[in-house]
Amino acid sequence: MRLKNSATLSLSIERRRYYQRTINTREWKSYMYKQTTYNMESERLFYRRFMKSDFKDLFEYLSDPEAVRFEPYRPLSLRQCVDEAKSRAESRNYWAAVLKSGEKMIGNIFFKQKEPLKFMTWELGYIFNKRYWGEGYATEASKRIVRYGFEELGAHRIIANCNQLNERSFRLMERLGMRREQSAKRDVFFHYGDDAAPLWQDSFQYAILAEEYFGNDRR
Repeated sequence: MRLKNSATLSLSIERRRYYQRTINTREWKSYMYKQTTYNMESERLFYRRFMKSDFKDLFEYLSDPEAVRFEPYRPLSLRQCVDEAKSRAESRNYWAAVLKSGEKMIGNIFFKQKEPLKFMTWELGYIFNKRYWGEGYATEASKRIVRYGFEELGAHRIIANCNQLNERSFRLMERLGMRREQSAKRDVFFHYGDDAAPLWQDSFQYAILAEEYFGNDRR
């Protein structure tokens, strides 16, 4: 993670303190509401909130068994993607990643604040169309959202979780400067086997603190 100047770090800390003071007040709710229309960009991508019309692009990757292999759901039908796009359009936890060249949505980022809100912790997730794997889009998008979390929202901590078999995912987390801080055995399941028994998974949890992101770890 590149070093940020001290002015940027101080601004982030001040934002975090302000948000912690106002976490359950009208000011915080007003601020978070504004984030539903906030747009960002990186070198090759735009980031915006979902629209109902995104269902076709969403279907391209949420219907792909390989793309959703480690997700908490099975491949979705077109009808389900229509409903999912509508649901995500009403949520502030999803960012659509859209190519600057062609305006096609090629994936999305999940970024949700965890409870209790005063801890200023967000969870990061991502899924991208398999046609665009291996080109650095997921890393580019995740870096931009992490930057947004620390520099705009004043996050104290950002975490991410993945199946231990999902090497693509945890290697991406490591590229973001995250630390592996938990390795859990059979701690979660999303599906059942043919015998109705839970299909338990082993998981990793990664995390990065604001101090680490800004290159000034003061632990």
